[in-house]
Amino acid sequence: MTSPGPSTTGTTAPGTTAPDAGGVFRCFGTGDPLYERYHDTEWGRPVHGDAALYERLCLEAFQSGLSWITVLRRRETLRAAFDGFDPERVARYGPGEEARLLADPGIIRNRLKVRAAVENARATLRLAEEGPGLSQLVWSFAPAEPGPAPLEPADVPATTTASTALTKALKAAGFRFVGPTTAYAAMQACGLVDDHLARCPARRAGAGRDAGRAVPGPGTAPEGVPG
Repeated sequence: MTSPGPSTTGTTAPGTTAPDAGGVFRCFGTGDPLYERYHDTEWGRPVHGDAALYERLCLEAFQSGLSWITVLRRRETLRAAFDGFDPERVARYGPGEEARLLADPGIIRNRLKVRAAVENARATLRLAEEGPGLSQLVWSFAPAEPGPAPLEPADVPATTTASTALTKALKAAGFRFVGPTTAYAAMQACGLVDDHLARCPARRAGAGRDAGRAVPGPGTAPEGVPG
């Protein structure tokens, strides 16, 4: 997997599964305070709302090919550069705004990713106008039942049938930079699935899809997806 999640590196460097100095185990992030906080308070907790999910999809797209900690360290700068990821404002961006963004050293300056953020804002608005809305569309692909809790990092998939189906639905709606791996990373991060390892305190503390997630809709995958 390329998103944050249980590490398969087997090292004890920052961003791994090693326990911290107090003996607290994490699926990932140990050793970096920013990463630890993201693991403990955000990853795997349900995210709802069109604007919130638009932002998460943008961040996952910016992460593509990079480490997630790179995105975390630039998240506030990205938010400032993209007007808080307000889809109504970003959808109005033209060549001038694109040039401004590509000249901003504080963000991830990739032309295709910047353009995808703008196009995805427009797609978000179209979905809101025509239905069903981005939040409802994304959550319709949450599996009806959770799969078994992963025991080890190797048990966590990079893609699933549900993330592949979600990718097709998003692309049909006009979204860009949303391959099956990116889609599954968003499903993990936004709580559609719970991929915290079985021994992770965050899983026992209520992180994951059952903590207030929406009722699955017609896009629900026919089989359970590990989470």
